[in-house]
Amino acid sequence: MTYLYTALVLIVVAVVTAAVFFRVAPIAPEDWHVDPVTVVRPDKDNYYLLRPEDGHGPAPVFGVEPEKLSSELHEMISTIPRSEVIAGSAEERHFTVMVRSQVMGFPDFITVKVIAAETGAALVVFSRSRYGYSDLGVNKARVEAWVQALEQKLKP
Repeated sequence: MTYLYTALVLIVVAVVTAAVFFRVAPIAPEDWHVDPVTVVRPDKDNYYLLRPEDGHGPAPVFGVEPEKLSSELHEMISTIPRSEVIAGSAEERHFTVMVRSQVMGFPDFITVKVIAAETGAALVVFSRSRYGYSDLGVNKARVEAWVQALEQKLKP
């Protein structure tokens, strides 16, 4: 029975140590703030990319000015728990957000760029996980939720 308690204590210590590590590991914003229009697709399956060409899907187009789309997205992101803009700005129409998972604090990085389109503004998004080979669909779900929320908010 003593071995069982010892093993349990070691597991708890390992989980707590990992959670602390993921939350305090240094982050260099310049490594994550890339151009999602031209970024090379990663070898891992832990990302989701929407852009005019060569993405998981096309960049969604909204019937508003690029500045409006960028500011609305930036405002929406500021209300998301555990999120922080680490580079760029709404004014630049290009910024990178770090969102941490609730329990372990795994950081995901989402770079967005708003570009002019024929009928308004297109949203280019590159969402990826820092750790792991697969993200179990988290990045895709996040991007789709953001796009859906923007569609609702910007309805004519």
